Amino acid sequence: MIYGNRDMGINYIKTRKNYTCYGMGLGIIVLDDAYPGFPGDVRNASAFPYPIQYEIAEGVDNYTLVWADDKRPCLEPIKQAAKNLERMGCRAITAECGYFAYFQKDIAGYVDVPVFMSSLLQVPFIQNIIGPHKAVGIICAQKRFLSDTHLQNVGIDLNSNFIVAGAQDEYGCPEFDNLWDPEKRPECPEIYYDKAEKEMITVCSEFCSAYPDIGALMLECTGMQPFARAVQRVVELPVFSWGTLLDYAYSVVVHRDYYGHV
Repeated sequence: MIYGNRDMGINYIKTRKNYTCYGMGLGIIVLDDAYPGFPGDVRNASAFPYPIQYEIAEGVDNYTLVWADDKRPCLEPIKQAAKNLERMGCRAITAECGYFAYFQKDIAGYVDVPVFMSSLLQVPFIQNIIGPHKAVGIICAQKRFLSDTHLQNVGIDLNSNFIVAGAQDEYGCPEFDNLWDPEKRPECPEIYYDKAEKEMITVCSEFCSAYPDIGALMLECTGMQPFARAVQRVVELPVFSWGTLLDYAYSVVVHRDYYGHV
């Protein structure tokens, strides 16, 4: 792609909706929180094969988005971040944490580009492809903080076929606590890949064993998708994550050309 010829279909260009930059891809709203992410984590741009532009939601950290009961203070900074990304020229707006689901409707009605605020947007789609006799197994960071409002705001029917598990609060994932738990993480958040991978495999395996009617897994959290392939090797199920949503989001706003033969 780097050394390809120019797209001969691009011969004339003009300003598009006052956007300042061009050739943009996905605009990602990230938390105002300092912690690292392995390749595959949404806040690590290196693993994605399309342009990524980040914008920090000022003052919105893991605690205020996930833990706090009153989420109203988060709305304006998130709206501002979304507007900044749109003005930059991003083709779609996404976020880095599944709990941004709380604000899906607010942001989708605020900007003029497609909005994918949560990995959980995929749940109704998954339900349709696995059928009514199997369940979507949703693995989130902490089940206690995933409210009905989060689910309903991304179109999930509360009475439909899904089951939720909390990786940290129900199964225990010390490596993830070291990144995202404000009460447990060290001053300098840190994580070991091999330990985190083992924890994720254990969580997913035990979850699927406890609920044999699970037909697909939905990994809610941005930090889980680096381990999605390892999990899939063990549970042998379709696995959805932030990664599958971002790939889909980019594909619909920058549709690929087809090259082949007949």
